[in-house]
Amino acid sequence: MLLEPVDPNERFRERRRQSRRRRAARRVFLLGLVAVAAAVVALGMTFLNDWGGRTPMTGAEPSTSSPAEQTAAPTAPEPSPLPEEIRGVHVTMALASLEGKLDDYFALRGAGLNTIELDVKDENGDVAFRRPGVPLARAVGAAQRYYNPREAARAAKEAGIYLIGRVVVFEDPVLSTRRPQLAVKRRGGGVWTNSAGLGWTNPYDKRVWKYNVDIAAAAVKAGFDEIMFDYARFPTDGDLSSAVFRGKKKEHKSTTIARFVEYARERLQPMGARVSAAVFGLTATREMGIGQRPRRLAQHLDAIYPMVYPSHFGPGEYRLDDPNAVPGITVARALRDFRRVLRGRDTLVVPWLQDFSLGREYTLEDVNAQILAARDANAGGFLLWNPSGVYTKAALAEP
Repeated sequence: MLLEPVDPNERFRERRRQSRRRRAARRVFLLGLVAVAAAVVALGMTFLNDWGGRTPMTGAEPSTSSPAEQTAAPTAPEPSPLPEEIRGVHVTMALASLEGKLDDYFALRGAGLNTIELDVKDENGDVAFRRPGVPLARAVGAAQRYYNPREAARAAKEAGIYLIGRVVVFEDPVLSTRRPQLAVKRRGGGVWTNSAGLGWTNPYDKRVWKYNVDIAAAAVKAGFDEIMFDYARFPTDGDLSSAVFRGKKKEHKSTTIARFVEYARERLQPMGARVSAAVFGLTATREMGIGQRPRRLAQHLDAIYPMVYPSHFGPGEYRLDDPNAVPGITVARALRDFRRVLRGRDTLVVPWLQDFSLGREYTLEDVNAQILAARDANAGGFLLWNPSGVYTKAALAEP
């Protein structure tokens, strides 16, 4: 039988058909591989889900955040626990410099003391320690060697004492003398001084703000639990008509002081420190023109410490003939006004109470009358002030 002749065109068409079949076979093979891979991934996810959302090796939660989100900022340190009722005393840097003196105060823990307010920078412009990490403090001669802040903070913690560092702000004879460009000026030239001959730094100058908060930050780094700013105000005595404030802003004085306190809080709070301020005892009762309005300050503070020493109130104040003669009633009426102006604020109110004699002899009964008034007012505790550092031990007892 003879074979039929082969058409060359037909051979060409057959080769194309075979080529298409081979390409189709490769596509089917590749699709199969993709399907297998997808099945493997799906099986893996099912396994992970069955594991409870944890990786089998570590048990850690799987991350759904981006790499940028996974690099979280470090959390701020938590403030030290606050005493249920603050029962404290004021200690000057000069007293702290005496060997064994701080230990004597810490020993009052057995009598009920749980808080010490220790001067970091005082009204003389001195800074208590030589290495505050503030070059300007050393340059102007403010940095002294009264005590080692780290050792003081460590000893306080070991004794179970809450440690508050007091930083006097705008009354500063050292900085105003050595850096007159930062001082309140006198009309006609020179540095303005108050009736005691002490210079003040300019509350409008942010270089002054930074200087004081740098010193406060050094105390926090050393281990202090809280910073209390004192003299965070405008001057009250001397020839105020001759005082010149460079850079003065068209704002109420209380706005200026509140802005300083806000700046201090923004720097110190992330370090784990509480921020507070001492204020005049009458600032909740009337406008005093010194920039201290408790309600405005309170929005930036953890605590306010009104100085409600009965001997400092004049005759007729709070409708009392002699406020110094009835210390308990005087403190009660002063704190009543603070409760009124701070209504709705979370800021703690802790009064400074009088444990010294002025105008008459103060006894344990007088100190206790003030403490009872503070407790009746639901204050956060009390601090006793005596410039000589001698305190009525029995007044520190727990309620």
